[in-house]
Amino acid sequence: MNAIPASSDIQQVIARLDWTSSPLGAIETWPQSLRTAVDIMLHSPMPMAVLWGPQLTHLYNDAYARLVGDKHPRAFGQPTHTAWPELREMAEGIYHSVLQGSMRTCRDQQWRMPFSGRLCDVWLDLTYSPVHDESGSVAGILITAIETSERRRLAQEFERRSEASLKAQQESEERLQLALAATDALGTWDWDIREDRFIADAHFALLHGVDPNLSRQLPINAYLEGVHPEDRAMVAHSIKHCITHGTEYAEEYRLLQPDGELRWVFVRGRCYKDRHGRPKRFLGAALDLTERKRTEHALRQSQTELQLIINAMPVLISYVDREERFRLNNSAYLNWYGLTPQELYGKTIREVIGEEAYAARAEQIADALAGKPCSFTVESAHRDGRPRHALINYLPRRGGDGAVNGFYIFVIDETDRKKTEEALRNLNETLEERVIARTQQLAEANHRLQSEMFERERAEEALRHAQKMEAVGQLTGGIAHDFNNMLTGILGSLDLMQRYIASGRAAEIGRFTEAAISSANRAAALTHRLLAFSRRQSLDRKPLDANALVHSLEDLLSRTTGDHIVLRLQMAGELWPVSTDASQLENALLNLVINARDAMPDGGELTIETANVYLDGHDINTLEPVKAGDYVMIAVRDNGSGMTPAVLAKAFDPFFTTKPIGQGTGLGLSMIYGFAQQSGGHLSLDSVPGQGTRVQLYLPRLHVAPAEQAAEPATTDAPAANAGETVLLVEDEPAVRMLVLDLLHALGYTALEAEEAKQAIALLESRQRIDLLVTDVGLPGMNGRQLAEIARQHRPDLKVLFMTGYAQKATERQGFLDQGMDMVAKPFTLDLLATKIRAMINHGK
Repeated sequence: MNAIPASSDIQQVIARLDWTSSPLGAIETWPQSLRTAVDIMLHSPMPMAVLWGPQLTHLYNDAYARLVGDKHPRAFGQPTHTAWPELREMAEGIYHSVLQGSMRTCRDQQWRMPFSGRLCDVWLDLTYSPVHDESGSVAGILITAIETSERRRLAQEFERRSEASLKAQQESEERLQLALAATDALGTWDWDIREDRFIADAHFALLHGVDPNLSRQLPINAYLEGVHPEDRAMVAHSIKHCITHGTEYAEEYRLLQPDGELRWVFVRGRCYKDRHGRPKRFLGAALDLTERKRTEHALRQSQTELQLIINAMPVLISYVDREERFRLNNSAYLNWYGLTPQELYGKTIREVIGEEAYAARAEQIADALAGKPCSFTVESAHRDGRPRHALINYLPRRGGDGAVNGFYIFVIDETDRKKTEEALRNLNETLEERVIARTQQLAEANHRLQSEMFERERAEEALRHAQKMEAVGQLTGGIAHDFNNMLTGILGSLDLMQRYIASGRAAEIGRFTEAAISSANRAAALTHRLLAFSRRQSLDRKPLDANALVHSLEDLLSRTTGDHIVLRLQMAGELWPVSTDASQLENALLNLVINARDAMPDGGELTIETANVYLDGHDINTLEPVKAGDYVMIAVRDNGSGMTPAVLAKAFDPFFTTKPIGQGTGLGLSMIYGFAQQSGGHLSLDSVPGQGTRVQLYLPRLHVAPAEQAAEPATTDAPAANAGETVLLVEDEPAVRMLVLDLLHALGYTALEAEEAKQAIALLESRQRIDLLVTDVGLPGMNGRQLAEIARQHRPDLKVLFMTGYAQKATERQGFLDQGMDMVAKPFTLDLLATKIRAMINHGK
C-alpha cells in the first residue's frame, strides 16, 4: 500500500493492532485486491470503508471515523456485526446482495451514533460496491458515504424560504465544490444543467483534454470529447439515466489523451434537483485508476503465462496458502482427480483428497507450513479406481518478510516404477537360479534406457535449436538471396563505370547506370515490402477503383501464370471505391497469383473475383476482430493442391514457407496481412487439400467517389533556384548530405548544412535568410519533427520538407505533417527531390 499521510489517525490505529490474530492475518499476507481497495479508501478525502472476508472485517479511513463518533477506534479491524450489532437486521440483506455481485445504494439513511456519550442522528447516502479478488470472486464490500444531514436541513429550508434562500444554498454548494477541487487525489466537477455550464478543477480538465483556463466556460460535450469513442455512448447514457431516475452516477471509463495515451478513471456523482423536482446541478469526482489497471493487466498476463507453462508439465503442480487452500494448479489434476484448475481453486487439501489421505499427510503438511521441505511417497486413489504410487514433494514458499505463506506441491506418478520393482521381487523369489542372469539383463536394459533417454534429450535439444534457426534460415535463404543479387547488379555496374571512366570511355557508361538504378529500385521496393510487413512503412493512400486496377494487371498476371493455367476475371458491376496504396495492392495481388500458380504445377484454373459485401463480424474467419461495415472483397481462388490443416494454421506466420530454401521467404501472406491491417481491412484464408485455396482480401468502402486521376506530368529538367533562395539541410548521414548539397548547389540555391538539430537551431535563430528547411526525421538526439516545431517558433511561416527512410512516426500522416510541411521517402531520385523543393518554396508566393 502507498504511504498513509503522517498526520493520519488511522495510521496509528493500524500500527497498534495485532493483525496476526485477526481474521485478515498479517498485512504482508493480504492479497493484492485487498491492498488496492484499502489503498483507494485510505487516500480518499470522502468517507469510505472496506468490509473484507467471511466475517466482513471492518476497515475505514479518517473521514469515515469522524462519522462513527465514539465507535472509533473500537470498531476498526472488528467483524462488522460485532462492531455494529444494532445494524445487523437492516444491513444483512444488503451485504448478501452485494456479495452476490450487485451494487446497492441507500439514500438518506438514518444512523444513531454516540458522540461524547450522547446519541445523535446522522443522515447518510451510502453506496455498497462489490470488490473482486484475483480469482474474480467477490471477496469484500467497498462502502462510500456522503453525509446528507446538511442537505436534508437545506431541503427543508427550501420549503420554507424564498428564492433568496435558494441563492444562498447555491453559494454554499459552490464553496463545497471549491473545497473538493483543492485536493490532488481527485478531479471534481459541478455541472449547471440548465445553462449547460460545466465547472471542473484543473486535474479533471486535464484528464479530459480540456484547457484548464477554459474549465469554467465550456458545455459538457467538450469534456465528453476526451472520453474514448468506445466508452462515450455508455457514459452519456449513464449520465442521462442518473438525471432521469435520481440514481447515483458511478462508472469506470477510458480517456484518450492528446498524445494517444489511454488512462482509466472511476467517477462518482449525483444529480441535485430544485424543490419542483427539476434537474438543477450535477456534482461529482473522478479517481485516476490507470496505474491500478496496468498492474492488474500485468498480473493477469503473468498468471496466464505461468498457467500455460505448468499445464504442459506431466507432473501434478500446485500451490496452497496457509489455510491449505489451492491457489494455483495445473491441468494434470484433471486426469488424476477429475478437477479442472478452476474447480480446484479455493478448495482445501482435505476437501480434495479426503479425510483418510489427509490424516496420512498431516505431519508433512505441518512441516511444510513451518518452513521445512518434505519428500515422501504415498499410495493415492486415482479417479479410475486404481491405486497409484506417488512421490510427493512439499516446498515452502516465503513472502517478502521471510514468513512462510504457503507451499508448493509436486506429485510424480511412480506406479510403473513400483510395478517394475514388484515384478523383480517376485522373480527373485520364484526364480532364484536366474538372479544373476536376469540382473544382468535388467542392468543392460537400464543402460539402454539411459542411453536412449540421453539420445532423446540430445535430439530434442537439436530439434529446439533447429526450430529456433528455421526462421533465420528461411529469411537468409530468401531475402538475403534477393538482396545479394541486387547488390551484385549495383556493385558490378559501379565497378564497370569506374573502369570505363578511367579508360576514357565515359560516354559508354549509360547502360551500367541504368542497371545500377534498376537494381537499387528493386532493393528499395523489397525494403518497402518488409516495412509494410512490420507495419512501419506508411501507406500512400489514394482513392481507387479495384476493378480498374485488376484489369490493368491482367497482361502481367497472364504472363506470370503461364499458358498451362487459365486466368478468369469475375468483376462485380458498380464496385464501391476504396482508399489504399495502389502499389501495395498490386504487390499483394501478384503475391497471391504467384502462390496460386505454384500450387498448380500441372495446370488448372485461377479466378480473380471482386464484390461489394457487408461484414457484421460473424461472416468470415479472420485473425483479428472484424469491424462491422461495408467492404470491397478481392478474392484469388485456385483449384490446386490446397493446404493441410497444419500448413493452414501457420500460413500467416512470418518466415513460414513450404518452398525450398532460396525460393521463398515466407513473408508473402504475412506482408499481405500487414497491408490489410494498415488499410483498415481484413484477410481470410480457406483451403482444402486436393481441392484448392481461396484468399479473400477485404478493404473498407470509401464513401466518396474517387477523383479522376491527373495525367502524369511530362519529364522535365530539375527546376533551378531563383536568386538568393536559401535552403537549410539537416542530415546526419554524410553521403546523403553530400549528394543533396551537391544538388542544391547545382540548382543555384544558397545551401546551409548541419549534421544535427543543435547546429541547425543556431542557424534558425540567426538573421540568415532561409526559405526552406530540409531535414531527416531520424536525427540523433532531437528528431526532425521536434526540430521543425522549434524552427516554427523562430520562423512561423518556414516551410519544412522531411526526408525519411523508416517512417514509423509517419504511418498516420494526419497529425504528423502540419500546414506548409511535406515528406519524401528514401530512397528518392534527385529529380524528385528538386521538384519537391521548388514546389514547396513556390507554394504561397
